[in-house]
Amino acid sequence: MHTALTIAGSDPSGGAGIQADLKTFAAHGVYGLSVVTAITAQNTLGVTAVDAMSSDLVTAQIEAVVSDIRPEAAKTGLLPTAAIVESVAAAVAALESPLLVVDPVMIAKSGTALMDDEAVAAMRTELLRRAFVVTPNIPEAEALSGTTIRTENDRREAARRIHRLGAGAVVITGGHLPSHDIVDLLYDGHTFADFRGERVAGRNTHGTGCTFAAAIAAMLACGRSLADAVPRAQQYVAGAIRHAPGLGRGHGPMDHFWNRSDRSDRSGRS
Repeated sequence: MHTALTIAGSDPSGGAGIQADLKTFAAHGVYGLSVVTAITAQNTLGVTAVDAMSSDLVTAQIEAVVSDIRPEAAKTGLLPTAAIVESVAAAVAALESPLLVVDPVMIAKSGTALMDDEAVAAMRTELLRRAFVVTPNIPEAEALSGTTIRTENDRREAARRIHRLGAGAVVITGGHLPSHDIVDLLYDGHTFADFRGERVAGRNTHGTGCTFAAAIAAMLACGRSLADAVPRAQQYVAGAIRHAPGLGRGHGPMDHFWNRSDRSDRSGRS
């Protein structure tokens, strides 16, 4: 069985963070390993509290897991402090961890800031150079690149700047852009590729960034190329939104298992 590791925060509502990552891994037939970086108090309405783990405990978790079960890909999510960012970067380098997908989680769907300026700076200088690919949305890409994104040329310039920080490739997702479709932009340091998908209407978008990055990590673990994984991840997220169970009073969770062939639908039919 293929394996993948998520290094992220815990979401008790189950829609984002390590819970979403592990569901996504499982939906792709990948055995999920997890390292907790923070405990959050949140639901579909917003985040009310965040308590970061110690950087030493984060390192100990990574070392314990990787020394016993080797992940074929890894994915980071919420890294709330500079010390945790630095610890994760050092552990990835020392353990020669495999394909690393960095999801630079900075702001919750409700607008709550999840990383301080020191943590963002550490990500730019220490972690991105360890990344096989980094998957920011538009606000995250602006923070990492130091540029404002208003046009497609702006987005391409932001991708170039982020790539120069050391990431192997950059995917700037298009969900925040005012367009009829979702267009995700991949830049590998040489060429740009646009991946266009349907924008699914509705409020059930909790954890879309986590899920997109986790799907890429799962597919990389299974041996797919990045150019193949990105559009498949885009389609997977669209399907998960479309089949959302309609839970919660805010930005509801998606259905991470919508594409399982052995699953019964909600009315009980096979």
